[in-house]
Amino acid sequence: MTSTRHGADLALGIDLGTSGVSVVALGANGTVVARAEHPVPLHTPQPGWTQQDSADWVAATEAGLRAVTADVGPDRVAAIGLSGQMHGMVALDASDEVVYPAILWNDGRTAEQVERIEETVGRDIIVRRTGNRPVPGFQLPKVMWLRDHEPEAFARTRHVLFPKDYLGMHLTGRRYAEPTDASGSGCYELATGAWDVATLAALDLDPGLWPEVVASTDIVGEVDSGLARRLGLTTGVPVVAGAGDNAAAAAAMGLRADRGGAPAGTGSVSLGTSGVVQVPVAAPIPDPEGRVHLFADAYGGYLLLGVTLAAAGSLRWYRDTLGAGRSYDQLMESAAASTTGANGVTFVPYLAGERTPHMRADLRGSFHGLSLASTEADMVRAVIEGVAFSLRDALDVMRPLVGDGAPTRFLATGGGAVDDLWLETIATLFGREVARPLDDDGTAYEVGAAEGAAVLAWRGLSVTVDLTPADERVFAPVPEREGLEDAYRRYLEISRRD
Repeated sequence: MTSTRHGADLALGIDLGTSGVSVVALGANGTVVARAEHPVPLHTPQPGWTQQDSADWVAATEAGLRAVTADVGPDRVAAIGLSGQMHGMVALDASDEVVYPAILWNDGRTAEQVERIEETVGRDIIVRRTGNRPVPGFQLPKVMWLRDHEPEAFARTRHVLFPKDYLGMHLTGRRYAEPTDASGSGCYELATGAWDVATLAALDLDPGLWPEVVASTDIVGEVDSGLARRLGLTTGVPVVAGAGDNAAAAAAMGLRADRGGAPAGTGSVSLGTSGVVQVPVAAPIPDPEGRVHLFADAYGGYLLLGVTLAAAGSLRWYRDTLGAGRSYDQLMESAAASTTGANGVTFVPYLAGERTPHMRADLRGSFHGLSLASTEADMVRAVIEGVAFSLRDALDVMRPLVGDGAPTRFLATGGGAVDDLWLETIATLFGREVARPLDDDGTAYEVGAAEGAAVLAWRGLSVTVDLTPADERVFAPVPEREGLEDAYRRYLEISRRD
């Protein structure tokens, strides 16, 4: 075990999300003892564009660190770990000054660059090398867009970082990347763990723009002494590289492909604004068509991810536009009053385009099968089922890659995971148990990327932290809802119409 200062019994986890920065203080016993949240503005200067000012990230991070350190005391901080939104581009000049606002994961301006990557290199080759087909959200096409549309800024660019790694540089002065974020760049070879220099050469890009790659659990430096004083930290606090948000959340849940983590065959299903089916795998074997993502995990393995862009976000859209002031609880009560298959109403949740399995930003959502007999209960039930169908669609792509018997169970996370009907529907469609982790008081136990960042900080100090919840509620497939298969086939037919 790496030695720590006397009394230093907490690791801080920083998660740079799209809406704000979260900082948690986690004990080696798995208990979160302090938390701070600070919002970050999102800028949309044109339709389909999403940007943020990296100075806002720094301000929110420093505010969160000051708040948590003041709460727990500076002498208790043993290490700091990082997590954050993936795929973003922070372009820096020779003095490490930002030359252009950070372009985010959900920015859609790079369709032309994605097409050029496929034409120049070939989609099959890119999938084979990186585990993923090119998509507008990835970092590589953003770099190309900067070169094409902001040539003066690109001419000044000497380094490209991911969002959380920019924060790491701010804390330590060191530029680096780690495998989980690197594997979401579009130019990182999973098999070799190195930047894809052949692809970069074909696109006339200098591989030197990208930093060295370190392990997710590596200590990358110490908090700058002057910054430590401003934040109320003691000097010499080590900073651990950490992981992208999905990989950090997987680390928090113990999802791994080897025997050192979760029970064999455990995956996760997240019902946040977007929805994610996540399955750990030991080998970097991608879907040949690139319909699901394949990223590195934080421990030397890999994660298959199927993503639907509007999961709980679909229910929020319904509430805000058609819900007539009803609460989420009222809407879910209404959905329970409908029947399996929503009396023939089908909802396709492509409100923001779709990732798995289409990888198309131009797709749009829809209701089908409405009649004079349709009720609000049917429409809300269709939203719940449509999101579950989209997640099953992702799992169906994964199953040939992991074996039809795996995973054997799923852990449920995200705001939508508090609803019984949603989890029963998913369990029935998946044909697998879905477990909702519970806290000591029986409420939903939620661990996320900030907790995962703190877990990885502890791992950087050679300390293994177990975040296993106190209990869980298990949802098994419901036999009387097997009619969902007919509704799912109807969904597939509708969702495949171009």
